[in-house]
Amino acid sequence: MSATTPHTATPPRRPWRRWLAAALALAALLAVFLLYTQPDFMLMLADQVWACF
Repeated sequence: MSATTPHTATPPRRPWRRWLAAALALAALLAVFLLYTQPDFMLMLADQVWACF
């Protein structure tokens, strides 16, 4: 008798999940970039950081 390893089923590949994750990450980065181009947002953010001290 020869020893064999049991065959394990590999999960199906889902490339759409990788594309969805990349699209969501890109959308979040774009949203943050657009917020940083707004002077009012930058002033509010600076005021909030300054209020911590």
